Amino acid sequence: MSDALFTDFYELTMMAGYHASGRAEEPAVFDLFFRHNPQGVDYVVCAGLDPVLDHLERFAFDDADISYLRSLDRFDDAFLSWLADLRFTGDVWAIPEGSIVFGDEPLVRVEAPLGEGQLIETALINRIAYSSLIASNSLQVSTAARGKPVLEFGARRAHGPDGAITATRAAMIGGCAATSNVEAARRYDLAVSGTQAHSWIMAWEREIDAFRAYAEVFPDDCVLLLDTYDTLKVGLPHAIEVARELDERGHRLGGVRLDSGDLEHLAKEVRSRLDDAGFPDTQILASGDLDALKVGALEEANAPIDGYGVGTALVTARQDPAFSGVYKLSEVSGTPVMKLSGTPEKATNPGRKQVWRQESGDVIGLEDDDVPGEPLLLPAMADGRRLFDPAPVDELAASCRRDLARVDAPPHWTVRRTERLESLRQQLTAKMRA
Repeated sequence: MSDALFTDFYELTMMAGYHASGRAEEPAVFDLFFRHNPQGVDYVVCAGLDPVLDHLERFAFDDADISYLRSLDRFDDAFLSWLADLRFTGDVWAIPEGSIVFGDEPLVRVEAPLGEGQLIETALINRIAYSSLIASNSLQVSTAARGKPVLEFGARRAHGPDGAITATRAAMIGGCAATSNVEAARRYDLAVSGTQAHSWIMAWEREIDAFRAYAEVFPDDCVLLLDTYDTLKVGLPHAIEVARELDERGHRLGGVRLDSGDLEHLAKEVRSRLDDAGFPDTQILASGDLDALKVGALEEANAPIDGYGVGTALVTARQDPAFSGVYKLSEVSGTPVMKLSGTPEKATNPGRKQVWRQESGDVIGLEDDDVPGEPLLLPAMADGRRLFDPAPVDELAASCRRDLARVDAPPHWTVRRTERLESLRQQLTAKMRA
C-alpha cells in the first residue's frame, strides 16, 4: 500500500503551485535540523534515517491515491497526471544514525527538484524527529543507569502500533539492552525480554503456586514479580522458597522484579535477604513508571538493582514530548536562500552546507569551505536510490556509545559557523531587509 499521501495538505497545494508556474523541476536544497534539545536531554542522538531512505526509495502515488486527490476537486488533471508518474529522484546527504548531534546542524540535506523536495517534508520530519527524540531519551536513561541494562517496556503505552515499533528501534539505538515488543524484536533482530504480569499471580489461588508454576515452565529463566500482594511479607519469602526448590533440581532463580513502592528501600531489603538465604546471584530488576531522573536517584543511593524496565516515560518522552525538527529550503536554482524572523533563533542558515567535527566542537559551513575535521554529512542516496544497506541496530547503538565518548570528553562542546557562512547570512539579511 502506498504511503505517498502521508503528508500535510499544504505540501500538495505548494506542489500544485510549483507545477502550474513551471518551477517544480528547479533544483533545490532542503535542510532538516533542530533548534534546541528537548528538556531533560543532555545529548541528542540522530535516528530515523533508514526509515526515511526506505520511504523515499519506494515513493509513488498509486491509483487509489490519485482517485482520492481527484475527489477533493482542488487539483487539475495535468497536475494529477504528473503526480501519478512522480518518483523521488534526488540525492540525500545525512549524518549517520547513532551520531551525537547539536542544534542548527543539518541532520539531512536533500538535493532534489523543488516539487519533490517540498512534498517529502512531513514524512522526513516525522521519521527523524520522533526517532531522534526517543533515542535521545533512551541515552539519557541508559546513562543514568551507569552501565546496568535498561529494558524497553513501552509498547502498550506508545502512541499506536507504528509509534511502538519506531520507539523500540530508536530506544535500542540510544542504549536499551532489550525490549518487550516482540514484533519489533523480530523485525530488527533485537534481544527480547519479559517475565510475568500481576495477572499471572492473581490467576492462581495462592502466590506460591503461581511462582512454582512459572518456575516449572522456565526453570533456567525465571524472574518472579514480588509486589502483587506484599513485597517483603509475602512475595519475597515465597520467591526464596521457590529458589530453594529450583536449587534442589539443579537450577537457580534468575531474578526478582520490583514494580512499586519505595524501590531503594525494597531493593536493599530484598538484596540482604536473598544473600542471607544463599542466593547472591539472583538479580533484582526494577520497573514501575521509571524515568531518567528516578533511575539516576536510585543509582546515586547505591540501590542494589541490577537492571531497569522503563516504558511509558521513555516511549512517550513524557518530560518533553516535542522535538523541534525543522525542514527548510536553503538553496533554489543555485541561489542561497534563508528565512528571517522576529525571533532570532528561527533564522536559518542559507546555502548547501556541511558539518565538520573537530576535537572540541562542530563547525557548520558551506559545502566548499576548507575546514579541517571529519565531515559528518555523508552520501546516503543518489538519484533516488539508497547507497547502503540498513545497518543492524546493535551496530548503530555501538556507534552512539563511541560518539558519546568523543563529544563528552571536552568540558564545553562548541558549535560555530564558518566565516563564509556567517558572511553569507549577513549579506542575505541585509538584502532582504533593504
